[in-house]
Amino acid sequence: MASPSPNAVAAAPSAAPAKPSPRPSIWRTVLRDKIGMFGAVLVTLMLGAALLAQWIAPRNPTQINGRDRLQGPSATYLLGTDELGRDLLSRALYGAQVSLTVSITVVTFAALIGISIGVASGYFRGILDGVSMRVMDVLFAFPTILLALAVVSTLGTDTRNLIIALTIVYVPTFARISRGAAMSVSREVYVEAAKSVGVGHLRILLRYVLPNITAPIAVQITISLAYAILVESSLSYLGLGVQPPAASWGSMLASGKVHMERSLWPSLVPGMFIVITVLGFNLLGDALRDSLDPRLRAAMR
Repeated sequence: MASPSPNAVAAAPSAAPAKPSPRPSIWRTVLRDKIGMFGAVLVTLMLGAALLAQWIAPRNPTQINGRDRLQGPSATYLLGTDELGRDLLSRALYGAQVSLTVSITVVTFAALIGISIGVASGYFRGILDGVSMRVMDVLFAFPTILLALAVVSTLGTDTRNLIIALTIVYVPTFARISRGAAMSVSREVYVEAAKSVGVGHLRILLRYVLPNITAPIAVQITISLAYAILVESSLSYLGLGVQPPAASWGSMLASGKVHMERSLWPSLVPGMFIVITVLGFNLLGDALRDSLDPRLRAAMR
């Protein structure tokens, strides 16, 4: 079979037309999607509540008022009080700070580590791919909550160790997704052409591979944020997350369940905040998936 001329090969990378950034059309698609828009609004509200908690919270979240224990919603306490008379709205707002800070930090670190491992494995393959993926398989063998419990129990119960545990839990997911996407992209003609003319591996990864695997990663980030909130709340519920008297949705649920016969509000309020936040991230993730999938985007036109 005749080999392509050197001039044709050399021109291959530059001949490919520059693709315009997909962001404007992606966000237009999300904004046109009523469900996705609703999810974006929920996420924005929760992020705003977390960022502005110290200014919009009506009371000190750790202030104890023994005379006002287990009260329902009123003009004084908009969402009621817990078993120690602490304002539930204030504690829920500060709990949003904890849950969102932990989940965003965890997903950021897990994405950076997992994507680095996955892209390197999918692009270079060989021994690196074999060793790194076997390690990921070992981590995948454990259920998420069980692995997080094991790490937190070993390292100790504080916020830093909680972040480390959840990061370890979510690294394999990002590694697997980015590996598969990078392996597919690395087989494309433009990548092979770039290799043939001596373009460096780092430049190929940054210019050709990473920009073309952002779609599945973006969707996975939103989904992982939702699940990280659930896992963090679960660990706090079991007493292995953020420790009292700091406000945390999980610990609020744990303390409220004991008093459910007298008042539902100590359990209902944090549960409501968890549901709203997780629902928002899931709806936003679905909208991003639809807008980033070329087949779905073509069907919507």
